[in-house]
Amino acid sequence: MCELQVLLVAGTHGNEINAPWLIDQWSNNPSLIDVSGFSVAGVLGNRKAFNCCRRYLERDLNRSFSSALLTDSSINDYEVLRARELVSQYGPDGTDPCQIAIDLHSTTACMGSSLVLYGRRPADLALASFIQASLGIPVYLHEADNSQKGFLVESWPCGLVVEIGPVPQGLLEANVIRQTKMIIEVCFEEIAKIRSGNNSPPNHLIVHRHIRSIDFPRNSNGEIIAYLHPELIGKDWYPLSKDMPIFVEANGNIIRYLEDDCLIPVFINEASYMEKNIAMSLTKRELWSFKPVWLNELNELIG
Repeated sequence: MCELQVLLVAGTHGNEINAPWLIDQWSNNPSLIDVSGFSVAGVLGNRKAFNCCRRYLERDLNRSFSSALLTDSSINDYEVLRARELVSQYGPDGTDPCQIAIDLHSTTACMGSSLVLYGRRPADLALASFIQASLGIPVYLHEADNSQKGFLVESWPCGLVVEIGPVPQGLLEANVIRQTKMIIEVCFEEIAKIRSGNNSPPNHLIVHRHIRSIDFPRNSNGEIIAYLHPELIGKDWYPLSKDMPIFVEANGNIIRYLEDDCLIPVFINEASYMEKNIAMSLTKRELWSFKPVWLNELNELIG
């Protein structure tokens, strides 16, 4: 079998501190996390932002991995330089190459534990399917959003994002740490089973496919004029129904969901998405049959 190395990234956003704390503890005590015998490169994604508990310094590191940014020598923002460093060292053609990247995040939204995929790469879909079958956690497929691109895991042949919440930015929280550790261990356990041929593919993958994002209502000056309705807070993964209240203006006027499609919101009131003009993202739940090509692509990577 070929040598498989997995990149485990914590702190891609510097104010998400639970995964960095766990990875730091693990570096001092290798028995703390069971990685099923695999070679793992554990790294702190955005150290400078982490040191001052900020999401980023100059630009979002998790939007800095587009080919345009990685190759344009005229762009020298700190996060772009850091993205180039990570790809140069740990990319599939790097000095310390990794075939799979797992990017560990937390969210202020009431998302529980979930996986995020960017696009429909077969190996990503295969790995997510096995993890979902083991843990029963939802998968958010973020695609068809031209305003957001350049995600970290896209620079590796296979990669997924782990999201756990809710937790305030900059706060260590016991359940988030426990959930992060558990999902890491299940990821490696499933990779080991796939590599040994000791598990059967699941029949299907349930995805919540990104449809679009919704901004807060704003006036002509771009100022927010309504907040999320209290009944919506904490209802990530629950479908919207027509006439459901979603925003409230200062005078108490309620803005309702007027569509016939029962779309499902995620990342409701995520603090870091305020700057991206996103109050929530809307998804459609779909059941996809597991395809053999997914597993073939993953097996080619892991040997």
